[in-house]
Amino acid sequence: MMIILNMGVVMLVMFLMGNLIFVSKYKHLLIVLLSLEFIVLSIFFFLVIVFLNMEYDMYMLMVFLVFSVCEGALGLSILVSMIRTHGNDYFQSFSLL
Repeated sequence: MMIILNMGVVMLVMFLMGNLIFVSKYKHLLIVLLSLEFIVLSIFFFLVIVFLNMEYDMYMLMVFLVFSVCEGALGLSILVSMIRTHGNDYFQSFSLL
């Protein structure tokens, strides 16, 4: 029981650190995408611990991984498109108009 509690604390710290990086480092798109992947990874580990504790089927974790991979591929394609059109990944050089 103590190991599960310690792992829950580790997952909470991972989630909070990912959110902190996401909020504070918004200058580059690559750092934002990496922090989002870190948040998804911490949620995945948290779900693994919860499902193992409840003796639940791990099928939903595969669905979660599929969606997180799709999110990562979409973010990478946006990053490549932004670098090809603007030459860098600064948000300041990107105009929405």
